[in-house]
Amino acid sequence: MFGKKKYKLNSQTLAYEVYKSSAKKRFYKGLFVFLMSIVAFQAYYVFYVKVLKLELPKTIHLKQKYVNLSSKLEVMEQRFGNSSRALLELQMRDNNVYRPIFGMEEVSSDLRNSGIGGTDNYARYNLVPEVASYRSVEQMADILYKKAFVQSRSFDEVEELAHRADQMAMCVPALPPVALEATRLSSYFGYRSDPFSGKPRFHQGIDLSGNRGEPIYCTGNGVVEKVGFEFHGYGNYVIVDHGFGYKTRYAHLQYSYVKTGDVLSRGEQLGVMGNSGRSKGPHLHYEVIYRENRVNPLNYYDSNLKGAEYRGMVKQKPKPPQQPKAKKKKRK
Repeated sequence: MFGKKKYKLNSQTLAYEVYKSSAKKRFYKGLFVFLMSIVAFQAYYVFYVKVLKLELPKTIHLKQKYVNLSSKLEVMEQRFGNSSRALLELQMRDNNVYRPIFGMEEVSSDLRNSGIGGTDNYARYNLVPEVASYRSVEQMADILYKKAFVQSRSFDEVEELAHRADQMAMCVPALPPVALEATRLSSYFGYRSDPFSGKPRFHQGIDLSGNRGEPIYCTGNGVVEKVGFEFHGYGNYVIVDHGFGYKTRYAHLQYSYVKTGDVLSRGEQLGVMGNSGRSKGPHLHYEVIYRENRVNPLNYYDSNLKGAEYRGMVKQKPKPPQQPKAKKKKRK
């Protein structure tokens, strides 16, 4: 028991006296016990691990924790994979369905993958090969976040245009520029034989032939961008900017009713058919320009829109009054 006194026989007095060990002896005794405990622990460890082939409780606990974390990482990796596939489907629908509806260009793969790759932000995992799965999961999470951010911005743009869909619908050049029953399609969009040189040449619009003075109408809401004249080209022409990437050109007019900056509505008359410029007869040269590229105008208006239905959609301006001719004075 602790605190029990020890006695030692004194040979001189032949009496038992209380025995007190020196501090030095006590120190060496404690050191001996400590060293022996270490030796005993090492012997126990070698016997338990090497001989019996058993694992320490702490090792078992850490391994179980590692297995649990690895399982969670596998589940996260599967979820990221599913989310990545769902995001890819959204990207395809965005580029092939949503954006084309509103005449928007698709989001390029370079923009969608911007900021991905380049500097290795996961080099710290190279030092410990056992944690490669952590690197894969973190990398997938970063890529998914960046792609989702780009897709979110794209949807914001589509949503903004969707709110302006009604306005856009009235700006698209969807009305025939002339009464189709009073004209004929004399030249198509694309390559043709030039009427002057006879050589193949790309025709950037369509030609609608008719009588001089036939009314020409604006095919969609817009603002007059330019009114000009080219002697060896378009003659009298008008360019209307409809917004949303669309412009139209009306050329070879006899004269126009509009000036630069005028706001026009769909079906409003802007001029009359003529034979000005490089032309062999009265006709309208009509172009549709989308994002600075000429496109086929026949893809935009309904060729069956004629008669009373068409006349109900246009507003014809009264012809300007003709100046009375001066009477010749009779010679006396």
